[in-house]
Amino acid sequence: MSILDQIIATKREEVAAAKARVSIAALEKQGYFARACHSLAMSLVQPASTGIIAEFKRKSPSKGIINDSMGVDEVTSGYVKAGAACLSVLTDTQYFGGTYADFDLARRTNPNTPILRKDFMIDEYQIIEAKSMGADVVLLIAAALSPLEIKTLGSLARSLGMETLLEVHDQAELDRSLCDFISVVGVNNRNLKNFSEQNVEASKVLADKIPAQFVKVSESCISGPEIIAELKGYGYRGFLIGESFMKTSNPGQALTDFLKQ
Repeated sequence: MSILDQIIATKREEVAAAKARVSIAALEKQGYFARACHSLAMSLVQPASTGIIAEFKRKSPSKGIINDSMGVDEVTSGYVKAGAACLSVLTDTQYFGGTYADFDLARRTNPNTPILRKDFMIDEYQIIEAKSMGADVVLLIAAALSPLEIKTLGSLARSLGMETLLEVHDQAELDRSLCDFISVVGVNNRNLKNFSEQNVEASKVLADKIPAQFVKVSESCISGPEIIAELKGYGYRGFLIGESFMKTSNPGQALTDFLKQ
């Protein structure tokens, strides 16, 4: 059983428990459900955009604790001040140390910035939950979902005014997963079967395979500004970076320094 398989098995249990705890009707009455969403795609393609999707992540299965000493409000406001085009906030607790409270605080601290709910989405309940939390974007991981599931979850997200970031790792995932309800395609440069480090070769290989109507994002293993400059040449407009900033004592300043380079 791969790490991804383990996470998905745990997630199915968590979703079942959440459904028993809070009904969909209750979620639809929560404060953020009626809120209009910000567009990740529009934020990334603006001429002045940095393209940076800055992530708040306490830990990961491969790295263990990355940074558990800083609050999500301090980190995310620092990211926005530095010029992040979007925020990514983990809500998976067991494997990544995220919480729903983290997302809520990030949302309240940064009301005008698009925020991605970074989690392993497998059920329509989670999409409705994300909307109630104030998410603008949800993540759909091709390695964890069937093409029908991607269409179903993507359609629901769009009907609620949210955008979907479809995450792929290779051409087979890309070819079977693209659909009309996707606006942004992210290429994960890390192997999700074992979360091992890789370089950005996956993004380069898939660049010209992603149709032009989708905004392209490169995820993970982006260690320096020179890599972003190179990926822009391949047509990428978004760059999801977490660990490089989170492993410092001041992630917001780390992003500021990164952008100056």
